[in-house]
Amino acid sequence: MTTIGNRLQDILAIIHSTRSSSQSRSTSLYNQPVQLLAVSKAQTSQAIREAYMAGQTMFGENYLQEALDKQTQLNDLAIEWHFIGPIQSNKTQPIAQNFAWVHSVDRLKIAQRLNDARPANLSPLQVCIQVNTSNEASKSGVVQAELMALATAIVQMPRLKLRGLMSIPEPSKDYNKQRSQFKQVRECYDALLAQGFALDTLSIGMSDDYQAAIEEGSTIVRIGSALFGARVAGHKALASELT
Repeated sequence: MTTIGNRLQDILAIIHSTRSSSQSRSTSLYNQPVQLLAVSKAQTSQAIREAYMAGQTMFGENYLQEALDKQTQLNDLAIEWHFIGPIQSNKTQPIAQNFAWVHSVDRLKIAQRLNDARPANLSPLQVCIQVNTSNEASKSGVVQAELMALATAIVQMPRLKLRGLMSIPEPSKDYNKQRSQFKQVRECYDALLAQGFALDTLSIGMSDDYQAAIEEGSTIVRIGSALFGARVAGHKALASELT
């Protein structure tokens, strides 16, 4: 097995053991399996292929053109592609046409454009709303006060399927702070459930904090460096895709 394959099995074992230790909790999130979304931005198509051959089928990309190039190179594989980066209005059509999931919907305009651009021959686009729990204007994500209105609008769009919430908390090495930040996202999720929204996804947790995220109910952890190792040296995102 490749190094990527070994890492994959190690991460899956940690995911399983962490979820097993939290399944006694009553919230329905804790009774769901945790899925690993391999974050493959800045990784080569060969690295993605190695992960796929080791059993990984879900891959997340942040930059549109880089992702489309990889999709072309790997079109012989049955990969489920997730878009997880910030979305510019002029990128909504190719995102709607080429991805199964979008985790980073944070405003009504983007949701509407994704809905309008989703081809009728494809199943509805699975989406998560990105939440900004710190309410900082400089960070991506809808603020909590506007979450309910955005969720209400999305569930009325026929070409989108609202699955849950995503968040990228402030990086921290402190486990208790990690838990606290993820708890805020879960409480937003629980509030939507209480209002009757049919949700099943909490996309929280990355390489440095995914165990804390699982303890707080994560159903999708987005793992990049822990799986692939360091990113390709000299990689730079296209300037037009940074916002």
